[in-house]
Amino acid sequence: MSNDKWKMEESGRMIASQSNSADSPRWPTLIPCVVAMLAIANLQYAWTLFTTDVTKSFHARLDQVQWALTFFVIAQTALFPISAYLVDRFGPRRIVTVASFLVAIGWVGAGWANSLPVLYAVYAIGGVGAGAVYSACVGVAMKWFPDRRGLCVGVVAGSYGFGTALTIRPIAYLIEHNGYRAAFIVFGAIQGVVVLVAAQFLRMPPVGWLPAGWEAIKAKVQRKVQQSARDYTPGEMLRSGSFYLLYLMMTLVTASGLMLTAQLKPIGVTYGYDKYAVFGGFTVLTLTLSVNQVLNGSARPFFGWVSDRIGRYDTMAMVFVMEAITITALTLVVARPTLFIIISALMFFFWGDIYSLFPAAIADIFGTKYATTNYGIQYTAKGIGSILAGPGAALLMTASHSWIPVFWGAVACNVIAAGLAVFWLKPRVARLVKEQGTEA
Repeated sequence: MSNDKWKMEESGRMIASQSNSADSPRWPTLIPCVVAMLAIANLQYAWTLFTTDVTKSFHARLDQVQWALTFFVIAQTALFPISAYLVDRFGPRRIVTVASFLVAIGWVGAGWANSLPVLYAVYAIGGVGAGAVYSACVGVAMKWFPDRRGLCVGVVAGSYGFGTALTIRPIAYLIEHNGYRAAFIVFGAIQGVVVLVAAQFLRMPPVGWLPAGWEAIKAKVQRKVQQSARDYTPGEMLRSGSFYLLYLMMTLVTASGLMLTAQLKPIGVTYGYDKYAVFGGFTVLTLTLSVNQVLNGSARPFFGWVSDRIGRYDTMAMVFVMEAITITALTLVVARPTLFIIISALMFFFWGDIYSLFPAAIADIFGTKYATTNYGIQYTAKGIGSILAGPGAALLMTASHSWIPVFWGAVACNVIAAGLAVFWLKPRVARLVKEQGTEA
């Protein structure tokens, strides 16, 4: 076959792919992603409801019990690149189908566990499943929506943050009336089934697919969001300094948020908020947890949408600074129930942005083709952050007999990340995209 003929056929395939994409509605592809992410949210965000009872049942210290969440996050993040690669290789439906069983094992097994090592093991298995679901769903959003990447990744990631808001009260009720083991087993089974059903509807776009009129759309997007002109393989990404900047920033900000996610119930118990009734059967603690997850989930599509319009790195800097301010405020009002609820909610709102901004930034800088695998590598930063956030924060509190030093550590993480985003990463990416344009 001549070179010209090959080029004509390749061009025809690309045009056909784009034409098919234009006729195929994209938005429904997000629905199974949202459902699956809602189902796995409890594994991370509802964990804090179980810590006190698990500590008593196993006659263990809080920092020992918190290693279960740390192993969950490490398993979720360390195997995330492998899960993401498998999603790219075999498609999201097959991988998430397998993951649904792992998700169920995580909580059902935790309900049966009679020792800390067994609890660590089954919770880590749940982490593997949750990581596979997360990588598949975010990958679907990144590839179907290069023109609305921040918003659509935010919608999917927001479901992971929002999911626990729907189940905080029934889980807390089941723990109170039937024990934490029953809550683990019942909700573990439900979550596994929901993920299994959602998996059957997940799909990636065809190879070479682009939205109709992509060149015009890209030119418009490029004025606000710097996007790479080429696709970087995972190996090429790992040789880029921009990746390590993003990695450090995500580690810092993830650690600050996970400190408060993992420790919120112990903090609330310290101040008696688990017994302080407000209305409708809510205590200060359960109301705080519910409101936090609503705002945490809402933040992800909101700040993704904002970043599509003003740029990723300005949005990062703005939100990280606001997170630092709200954590500082929490140190001043932690002993006041109403302000504790309000400031905690704002804090989780500003923290939620990272799960839309970082995957969008990875796809912007390193291209769409390997975006699922590349973000899988980036996501391992969450595992490092979890070590600082779980046992690290618990040990710091034990040593100082106060949660205030934990709060100040979280403030420092956000201030450093904000400076890196706007003063270092933003100009670096602008130079990279400009150099690519010159080469082209």
